[in-house]
Amino acid sequence: MIHVPVLYQEVLDGLQVKPGGRYIDGTVGAGGHARGILDASAPEGQLLGIDADPMAIAIASRRLAAYGKRVTLINGNFANLKEIALRHDFCPVDGVLFDLGLSSMQLEAAERGFSFRVDGPLDMRFDPRQKMTAADLVNKLPVDELADILRRYGEERRARRIAQAIAAHRPIATTGELAALVERVVGRRGRIHPATRTFQALRIAVNDELSALAKALPQAVELLAPGGRLAVISYHSLEDRLVKQFFRRESRDCICPPEVPVCTCGHRATLGIVTKKPIRPSVEEVERNPRSRSAKLRIAYRL
Repeated sequence: MIHVPVLYQEVLDGLQVKPGGRYIDGTVGAGGHARGILDASAPEGQLLGIDADPMAIAIASRRLAAYGKRVTLINGNFANLKEIALRHDFCPVDGVLFDLGLSSMQLEAAERGFSFRVDGPLDMRFDPRQKMTAADLVNKLPVDELADILRRYGEERRARRIAQAIAAHRPIATTGELAALVERVVGRRGRIHPATRTFQALRIAVNDELSALAKALPQAVELLAPGGRLAVISYHSLEDRLVKQFFRRESRDCICPPEVPVCTCGHRATLGIVTKKPIRPSVEEVERNPRSRSAKLRIAYRL
């Protein structure tokens, strides 16, 4: 299996990786970006790689073994970024990267249940030690709660119709069953499978992804040395909006509502924004790696 890191050179350039620097890859995955960071920071640069998926850590451990003590890999959630970094005496740092996309190895492993392209159990957990699975949500939630998840995390306009159909056909055991049901309910138009938003919503809910990201971003800023850079690759509008709003808020000295005549918040800017608009993959990259087509890279630096 070939691992293709998205926006590879753009990430290295955006982080301004330098020899001897210290970097955190909060979503190390198969180690593609991590390898580039380690090469660019040679001979003494260090990297702390974190991933909630133990399979990713196992693969990254093999692929990055040649870097020896320059790399530390931790199976954990980036929601606990600061605690992990402090535990390993890894701060301050010169850069932090979050690549929020699913890796090829996750999508292609049928038993993980992330994709409807390969039939497998409705799982979708990044961390298999976690108890709740997508099957629990699909088969146990009341229609209103399930519809709310599909609407909120998948931005699915037909959320209620899909939720009602799911409730009427329970139990649903596999990704193939769920994808076929959604397709029957809403029909199919265009290239994008009609179950895409449903699967996105369930995955986000199972792994509490948006909450984890909201917790991780301010921790990353705290860990950065002055001038250090934070780079985030998002793949759907909910993630990108959260990152954009965080960058915008943290680049302002006052975050009081416009109607307040005198500042009372006491907020002080911690970030400078590098990317006024997100960096997108080139046409050539999308042709080489179609999964990169929705990627958006935003970069900021610590004031």
